[in-house]
Amino acid sequence: MSARSDRRSSLPRLGLIPQILIGIVAGTLLAFWAPGTAKSLAILGDLFINALKAIAPILVFVLVMAAIAAHQRGRPTQVHGVLALYLIGTLVAALVAVVASFAFPTTLAIDAPPADGAPPSDIIEVLRNLALSAVDNPINALEEANFIGILAWAAGLGLLLRQASDTTRTALSDLSNAVSGLVRFIIRFAPLGIFGLVANTLADTGLGELANYAHLLAVLLGCMAFVALVTNPLIVFAHTRKNPYPLVFTCLRGSAITAFFTRSSAANIPVNMALCERLDLHRDTYSVSIPLGATINMSGAAITITVMTLAAAHTLGLGVDFLTAFLLCVVSALAACGVSGVAGGSLLLIPMAASLFGISADVAMQIVAVGFVISVLQDSTETALNSSTDVLFTAAACRSPGAQKRLDTETPNEPA
Repeated sequence: MSARSDRRSSLPRLGLIPQILIGIVAGTLLAFWAPGTAKSLAILGDLFINALKAIAPILVFVLVMAAIAAHQRGRPTQVHGVLALYLIGTLVAALVAVVASFAFPTTLAIDAPPADGAPPSDIIEVLRNLALSAVDNPINALEEANFIGILAWAAGLGLLLRQASDTTRTALSDLSNAVSGLVRFIIRFAPLGIFGLVANTLADTGLGELANYAHLLAVLLGCMAFVALVTNPLIVFAHTRKNPYPLVFTCLRGSAITAFFTRSSAANIPVNMALCERLDLHRDTYSVSIPLGATINMSGAAITITVMTLAAAHTLGLGVDFLTAFLLCVVSALAACGVSGVAGGSLLLIPMAASLFGISADVAMQIVAVGFVISVLQDSTETALNSSTDVLFTAAACRSPGAQKRLDTETPNEPA
């Protein structure tokens, strides 16, 4: 075999993550050297994101329905454990944001025009919307990527299909495998998609406007980094009694990078499903916990809501006592569960949280406008934290000592 053949055969061995990193570097260089060309390549990013968004509802519907239909009675899953970790992680993230906001108070020169949008009036409206989402028309749920509704209908059909013939359940399993294969095919184009997203974003917006909000960004991104690298690993260690960092870094590499650039937890569902499969996690668990996490596991959103609300309070010179700050943590954690898995979803919940301090809607919407200015980094990092935590806590629940004893499947290995 010739040297040229050796080189060709070695190219496919380059992993997906190194390919994505090459795409990031290439997109950055192109944005600064040829911004016009970079903007014209936005189609690559748009195609990748749209493909992920298109396949995600079908993937969730088919995978959940097939998993529940094939589930054997008495065979345990870890969904309850994952939900508990989601709740704990979101509340801890809000507490971190409160502490950081008091340690490094932020004040803003509010001169931005009010942002557009219709924020919810209170937490009851957020929870009401979640309940109504569960009984949405199934066709509309698939069309609008309403994952609460998709999960509800898929779970109902899956439970009824447990009584179906073996042929029907085998067909469902084959359909699930086919959709999963299609997802793997789309993810192979992630390096090109990320390249287009990076090139277009940097060429279009640059980073100059962010300098005016450097302190606010430092608090926000610092909180998210602290949660990703300190509190989340502590939660995982408490649950698994194992060194959490190999798993943490695997989730950051495999999920956070793509989520950072797609800026959509919903679009990152197929990526997370594929990562769970590579980690050899329990399918009955992750087929439910991952799409559910894209809707309700929003530690990054809780940080954004808390930090931005306290920045508004500090800007107006309002005193904030401990009990009110704790109430803000609870409200932020609950409100974050109602954040849609799309770019900028957390910002419109700021006025509701700001109402705890008597801050007017006009002022709060100006804070929201500031959020949209910094969203190039804020929302991208928030989504990366949210999405990677979905896989992290799912893996932690599946690898807890109790789960290892109860599950019939082979014990997964720790990621390299």
